[in-house]
Amino acid sequence: MAASTAPPKEAEIDSPPQSAPRPLSTAPSTPSKPPQTPSADVVPADTAKTAVTPPEDQRTKLQTSIIVAALCSAVFLAALDVTITTVAIPTISADFNSSSGYTWIGSAYLLANAAAAPSWGKISDIFGRKPVLLTAVSVFWVGSLICGLSRNMGMLIAGRAIQGIGGGGTLILVNICISDMFSVRKRGVYLGFVGLVWAVAGGFGPVLGGVFTTKANWRWCFYVNLPVAGCALCILYFTLKLHNPKTPVRQGLAAVDWLGSLTIVGGTLMFLFGLELAGSSYAWSSPTVICLIVFGVLVASLCILVEMYIAKFPLIPVRVFKNGRNIALLGLCACHGFVFISVSYYMPLYFQGVLGANALLSGVYVLPFTFVLGIMSAATGFLIKKTGKYLPSIIGGFALMTLGYGLFIDLDAYANWPKIILFQIVLGLGVGPNFQSPLIALQSSVEPREIASATGTYMFVRQLSTSISIVVGGVLFDNGMQNQYSTLVGQLGEQTANLLTGSNAASSVTSVTALSEPARSIAQAAYWKALQRMFIFYVAFAGLGLIISFFVGGRVLSKEHTEHKTGLNTLPQNRQPAGDEERAAGEAGAASNATAAAAPAAAAGANAGLHAGEAEVEGSATEVDEPVINDDEKAIVKA
Repeated sequence: MAASTAPPKEAEIDSPPQSAPRPLSTAPSTPSKPPQTPSADVVPADTAKTAVTPPEDQRTKLQTSIIVAALCSAVFLAALDVTITTVAIPTISADFNSSSGYTWIGSAYLLANAAAAPSWGKISDIFGRKPVLLTAVSVFWVGSLICGLSRNMGMLIAGRAIQGIGGGGTLILVNICISDMFSVRKRGVYLGFVGLVWAVAGGFGPVLGGVFTTKANWRWCFYVNLPVAGCALCILYFTLKLHNPKTPVRQGLAAVDWLGSLTIVGGTLMFLFGLELAGSSYAWSSPTVICLIVFGVLVASLCILVEMYIAKFPLIPVRVFKNGRNIALLGLCACHGFVFISVSYYMPLYFQGVLGANALLSGVYVLPFTFVLGIMSAATGFLIKKTGKYLPSIIGGFALMTLGYGLFIDLDAYANWPKIILFQIVLGLGVGPNFQSPLIALQSSVEPREIASATGTYMFVRQLSTSISIVVGGVLFDNGMQNQYSTLVGQLGEQTANLLTGSNAASSVTSVTALSEPARSIAQAAYWKALQRMFIFYVAFAGLGLIISFFVGGRVLSKEHTEHKTGLNTLPQNRQPAGDEERAAGEAGAASNATAAAAPAAAAGANAGLHAGEAEVEGSATEVDEPVINDDEKAIVKA
């Protein structure tokens, strides 16, 4: 009786722990095949479906250099158009005899850039990196052509918005393509080059804009993009070799998170429109401004619910925000973008309003900061590749950024050039390392299939923070001048005081040089006092970033790389439709029944094999399907 109730020991030994029995084929016996022994590089089936052999080692150094140069040229144009129009805007407004569009020439680019940022990464997951990158560069090219050919202010602003959509997509896709091409450790070098190019383009933008405006025509600020973008398109089309899924257009469009895109774009635009209009066209207390800001926040909040509960392929992966480390990294991105853009926009205001420089020279005077920033961005990439550590760059960068901006408070209301140059160098040493370090850290903490969405989210946070920073900085400066109104009235008279305060403060900077002494010195001192208050605010924001950096945590980056395979079959899903769930349940039930039916045969085969003294059962005399290696077996094989 005991023997009849106890299971045979042989069957117990053959049963792998925590693994379901495999069904054996009932086909007739065939000649013996060599036993299939899993190799050490076997990966789980779900990973095998989303990864291919990386082409990193298949490219020559020349091919890599050509591809990276083409990618960087596209980034150069996208960054150049952020600042190239800052000097040309007065001339453009005079040419079209339109003062109402003065601020929108720059704002249209930034607003469209930020609003469209989250969509590009997910679209590239569906249709592939290369076609989406080429599309983004093409959109930027078309926008540049419209701007160059514009006949009125409305046409120019529309072209700038199209440029912003394409420019934002270009920057995001370049970062994603580099992430696909290189390991997380090696990509720091190339992302550092991207940061270098971005910094140089942003620094030279006002200089080139001034040259084109004074020596040729302001339209060349946009025409210059056409040949460079065209060459980049051709080079990338023939040289960029990345996996491109054959996704049918109809299926791909159906997979796009349209509701999420609509809510994030609508919420972002309403919020930024409200900030842009406040203080310039409307008072902060006006119903228009309040409604835009409040409903913008509400619609953006609705986007979160859509991404969590409705979207099948979410635009912004909610899983990224479930990790406190990732939230800290996105917070660092926001702080860095918030502080960095203020230097590009408001240091020229210091040079023009306080030191009396013209628009072209004010762009030249910022070059020490720009050059050091670019060099540090590239050097940080090499450092991360060498050590595999990003945390020292993040903490050290934010510490120097806080120190550098703190030193700006000690600048003078006259040209003290040793201070001006030294303080810019210190700030550049701090800003440069964190152009890409937080992004590399974020990419290392998410699954490979979510790198594109995480990168899109990162760039969206950066663009949103820079747009908000420009508005907030302007508000702080205007308020600083307004607080001195009574003093200026007593010293300069009511007419001059009205010109220099309120919403006219920044736009009237050129009027300061036209004043005679001592009125000019009084106005310059008032400008400097308002800028000091603004600098204190940005120091506090840089300090907040330094505090957040201590919550990131560090890890050593891997040198191994597997190129991520894109397409609908690889996308992570929030949920499955009801039909898919029922179908999956039916397939699981059928598989379970087949497994149960095959269990006796498996046990019999195991007993027969053991009694015959064979070391291996499967694959010896019966042909079976290729085994799928589960996690436990994979660990044993690797061990």
